[in-house]
Formats: sequence, structure tokens, C-alpha cells
Amino acid sequence: MPVHPQAGKPAPQDQWIHLPRLIAAYYTQEPSGPVAFGTSGHRGAALSGTFNEAHIAATAQAIVEYRAGQGLRGPLFLGFDTHGLSEPAFRTTLSVLAANGVETVIHQGDEYTPTPVISFLILDHNRTKGVPEADGVVITPSHNPPQDGGIKYNPPTGGPADVDATGWIERRANQIMAGGLAEVKRMPYQKARQSATTHSKDFIRPFVAGLKTVVDLDAIRSAGLKLGADPLGGSGVHFWEPIAEAYGLNLTVVNRFVDPTFGFMPLDADGQVRMDCSSPHAMANLIALADRFDLAWGNDPDFDRHGIVCSGRLMNPNHYLSVAAWYLIQNRPGWSGDLKIGKTLVGSSMFDKVAAGLGRELYEVPVGFKWFVPGLLAGALAIGAEESAGAAFLRMDQTPWTTDKDGFSAVLLAAEIMAKTGRTPAEIYDRVLVPAYGEPYYRRVDAPITDGQKAVLKKLSPQDITTRNLAGQKIVSILTAAPGNNASIGGVKVVLDDGSWFAVRPSGTEPKMKLYIESFGGEPLWERINDQALPLIFG
Repeated sequence: MPVHPQAGKPAPQDQWIHLPRLIAAYYTQEPSGPVAFGTSGHRGAALSGTFNEAHIAATAQAIVEYRAGQGLRGPLFLGFDTHGLSEPAFRTTLSVLAANGVETVIHQGDEYTPTPVISFLILDHNRTKGVPEADGVVITPSHNPPQDGGIKYNPPTGGPADVDATGWIERRANQIMAGGLAEVKRMPYQKARQSATTHSKDFIRPFVAGLKTVVDLDAIRSAGLKLGADPLGGSGVHFWEPIAEAYGLNLTVVNRFVDPTFGFMPLDADGQVRMDCSSPHAMANLIALADRFDLAWGNDPDFDRHGIVCSGRLMNPNHYLSVAAWYLIQNRPGWSGDLKIGKTLVGSSMFDKVAAGLGRELYEVPVGFKWFVPGLLAGALAIGAEESAGAAFLRMDQTPWTTDKDGFSAVLLAAEIMAKTGRTPAEIYDRVLVPAYGEPYYRRVDAPITDGQKAVLKKLSPQDITTRNLAGQKIVSILTAAPGNNASIGGVKVVLDDGSWFAVRPSGTEPKMKLYIESFGGEPLWERINDQALPLIFG
């Protein structure tokens, strides 16, 4: 898809969302679609009838019933991000939880709550033996545009719910909606806030205190690095200053502004307002300030993703995370020698090469962070890395920190890497990894998808592709299931004999197709693969 001519430039005011209309639609618009859990929860838009109060009331009631069926009696940690629909959905959810007698813990002072903080709180509570297990709900559509809303459930494992849980919740929520919400128990929001089952707690202090167990913050302080943080108007906006104060970091928050219209954001590549910290267009404001800092970073609204700005550029997340894996394996003496390196199947092959170079097993899974949860929880995965700038890694003592993506520890690790090595992560990628393993050319292309194409991808098997060559290369592998856990990838990955590959799958959060291509023959080979990949699959 061509880059929009206004990409990277401020969004014009006529493109800002009309917030009163958006919130009114949440409460008054009739649903036009079902509850549908993608790779991480249900997402939609109130104005199009796919994220309305009915969806959230039904989903909250389904979660109540699911946890009851699982015998969960511990507290449920509930948080929301800075999207315009998040607080209304939070109020709906709490009114249902309280009416059902669910012990619910919320962030005191109506503070925003990042996704990794919910994961941390769940795991922290569940470390105590003998207590009823906790779980959580986060109201967020992640980096999606300002008009969108989202809700996701995290079970006692702390990470995103698996397909069995989300499938059950989705089916039950749609049954409840079909019944006109007659089975939903609710009480007025103010009464829910004052309920004996609703508890407020400071979420910032325990999370900040725990960070020293996963990142060497003393090394960062001692190095005196000048650090810049752009929360992109997200839920971690009030976390950075307590972190800097607690650990003596020379850290500047470049943008403290929270605005649910996100009118301060530059336009993304497609001309939409999207808080994607892995996009150089969306991150244009911070990139323009890069020369003020040794290292800078941004995070998306729920702080489960990261964008690292160093050496004059925004790092490709595949590049940064391959450096992170390379560094962690060599700089965590408390870790055992058999930890695996986890990556999603559409992540760069640089992970494969780094793992082989370090003598570690690669654990390759489908898209979706939920596939990393068991390995992180068991302390068997050093890191779980998503191609879309999400990751989590173990504490220094090899116990889990979070089992959901954590943008805080990911960006602070970049500062630790620079403090300990004297090089930025970009310099390590350019001067260490590329000379050792080669320089892949990786880019993802998004395109519309038809129902017919979705059906083809859903039914596709390796045997359906009979062509043995693509772009002048021999096809050596066709995958519809991930090697790490044999789970379906929801699409297909085709690997060529020089290590180049492409993969295609439907988006789990937006109505589009994602085509991932990595070439070891530079951009010219990438272009040839791009021209031939979709015709190979769809004819």
C-alpha cells in the first residue's frame, strides 16, 4: 500500500474524533456485530456498532461466569487505557462485576493502567501460596485508532487468555446479547464503586519497585545516560517520573499530554491516527527530538509495545528484539543454559541465527503473545518476542516478570544494553549481528482481504501448494502450523532455499490481510517475492 502524503505530519483537526458523539454512540448505538475475540481480546468501534455497551456488558457477564466455572474466587484486577471508549467500558464492566459479587481491584484515583501492570499484579498476587488465584481484565484496543475500543481477559497465568478461554467467553457473550442482555446482572456505577467488593490500590508503587528485578537500573543510573520517553498519550504516562525518581535516572518525559482524540499524533503510513510506536510515521515527533538524548523510546496506549529511537533512527522491532535476545542470553548469570528463545513465526530469521550462534533452541509460535505464556510462566523461555514490537523476558533469577508484553522493561533493557556495552542497540545490530549473520530486508504489507481469501487461508494445507519455485528460489518449506508448538498459524509461511520467506495471514484485530516478507537478497528479491506471493496462494 502506498504511503499517505501526510504520513508523519500532524493530523488535521477535521480528522480528530468527535468525542461526545463517540461516547454517545457507545451507549445508544445498536450493535451491528458480535463479540469477536482476535489475537488479544475483542476490539471494535462504537460508531460502527461493533464496540457498544451491549458488547461490554455481555462480555463482562461472560467473564464472571467463566471464572466461576473455573473455580476462581480471588481478586480480579481491572484497568483501562486512555482511549475515549475505555473509561465508559470500564464503568460498564465494574457495574457488572460488582453486581455479581466479584472482588475487584482498581487503580486508585481513576488512574490509567498499562497491560503489563495487570499481568504483574496477577502474578505477584498468585505467588502467595494458599490464596485464591487472581485474574484480570484490561480495557484497551492497544495501538488502534482513537475511535476504537477493546477488552481483553487475563487468567491467573497473567498473560492473554488462551483460545479455549476466549472461545468460551466469546460464545457465551454472544448468547447473552442474543437474549437481549436479560442475563446480565448490573448495578449503578456509583454504587459499584462503593460496593464492599470494589477495592482501590496504588498500582504504580509495587510495579516500579519490582522493575529492579528484571532490568539493571543501577547500571543505567551509573552510566548517566540522557533518556527520553514519549508515552504517546498512553496509560503509562504517570509511571515514568516515579521510575526516574526511584532509580535516579536522567529521564525526560517529552509529552505528558493525555487527550482521547490523540490530536497531537502524526498520521501513520495510511493517513490514519494510530499510536503505533513501531511506525516511523507515528513516531515522527520523538524522532525529531532524538539528538537531545542518548536513547529515547515510545510506547503504545496500553504500554505493551515499544519503539526504540537511537543512532538517529527508530529501530525496526525485529532488529531490536534480536539484539535483546543476544544480550540477555550473555548477561543474565542467574539463568540456566537451556533457556529457549521465543519468537513468533513471522519474526525475522535473525532470531534463528542468533539462537543458533548462542547454541540455544528456538521456540517458534503463531502470532499472538498467548503462545509464550506457558514457557514464560515455567521459566523455560528467556524471552518471548513478537514481530510487532511486543516482548517479555524473565527476571534475573529466572522467574516470570510478566506473562504479557511489557513495554516498560523492553525499553529500559535498551538503556541497560547501552550502559553495559557502550553501544546503542542499533550499533550492536549493525556492527555485531549483521556482520556475523547477514542483513535481511524485512517489510510487512497490509492489504484488504475478502471473505473468500479468508476461507482459503483457513482451509489451506502445505499440500495445496504444488509450485516448487518462487522468485528464482527453490521452496524448501511450507508451514501452516508453528514448529514450536504445532499450533495453526491461521495462514501460511513459505521458506526459500536462501533463507528468504514470506507469510500471509488475516489480521486478528482489523479487517485486512498481513503479508510479511523477509529477503536475504535485498530489496530487489523482496519485490519479486511480493509480486509472486499472493498469486501463489490465491491463484
